[in-house]
Amino acid sequence: MLIDTYGRVATDLRVSLTDRCNLRCTYCMPEEGLQWLAKPDLLTDDEIVRLIDLAVTHLGIEEVRFTGGEPLLRPGLVGIVERVAALEPRPQMSITTNGIGLKRTAAALKQAGLDRVNVSLDTLRPDVFKTLTRRNRHQDVLDGLEAASDAGLTPVKVNSVLMPGLNADEAPDLLAWALEHAYELRFIEQMPLDAQHGWKREGMVTAQDILASLRTRFELTEEGAGERGSAPAERWLVDGGPQRVGVIASVTRPFCAACDRTRLTADGQIRTCLFATEETDLRALLRSGAPDEEIAELWRKAMWGKKAGAGLDDPSFVQPDRPMSAIGG
Repeated sequence: MLIDTYGRVATDLRVSLTDRCNLRCTYCMPEEGLQWLAKPDLLTDDEIVRLIDLAVTHLGIEEVRFTGGEPLLRPGLVGIVERVAALEPRPQMSITTNGIGLKRTAAALKQAGLDRVNVSLDTLRPDVFKTLTRRNRHQDVLDGLEAASDAGLTPVKVNSVLMPGLNADEAPDLLAWALEHAYELRFIEQMPLDAQHGWKREGMVTAQDILASLRTRFELTEEGAGERGSAPAERWLVDGGPQRVGVIASVTRPFCAACDRTRLTADGQIRTCLFATEETDLRALLRSGAPDEEIAELWRKAMWGKKAGAGLDDPSFVQPDRPMSAIGG
């Protein structure tokens, strides 16, 4: 079991498969990209599967989410999914992706055992997409979403970040589009995870702003805390339901008290939080030939030291020294 001093139990493992990405989203990384991890520093496919196996069989992990960077850039992804699906007990598996490669991989991922997908899409306007991502790939994302739905990787969830002066007015249009396609839309407050540290709290589109915009067109009925559990999204029934919309208010309404996550970076570090400033190195222990129980014990110790919260609303908050592409969202 992975438990911390505040009684929180981690059952959800986020695994970053690569720090690389084929987009350059303005809220994540600079246009020229980053200094990528050297291949020897990355965990191998076998090492990733071993650590997931250990987490499932020794530490009580029930859900695995593959992230990046962009996880679809990992050459061995389908094989990793297939091997994790064969574990006993079998964890639930999902992936967070920009969707660009889903058209060609969705069916194979479903066959390998992937349960569902989260796709990032911030705008319905191709020109705004190009401005936000610095790439002209909007249609590829739409095609990827359709392929995921056709493959049965459902519920297909769409994550959207709204930015002032770019797409802040799109919340109602995004929701109408998601309802039409039976996607579950979740808006995420912009978090301070950009490599260039350009995030400013006063310039953020907040959960309150998003909900006010949505209510100009839709009736929203809050689901309530009982339905939410440890999920990060507060959810509302749209026009009486059954379809829903979520808002992840990481900054203005943090949900740290219910956090059930642990994170494995692409280079084999354990992070107790996206905003942690310290990491615990499992890769070195793994490559030294340590047995599973020794690695599991180090993982337990790392999680025992997890802090109470991220403190995003604290003026003294210090942004992490690694961008989201290297940590895994």
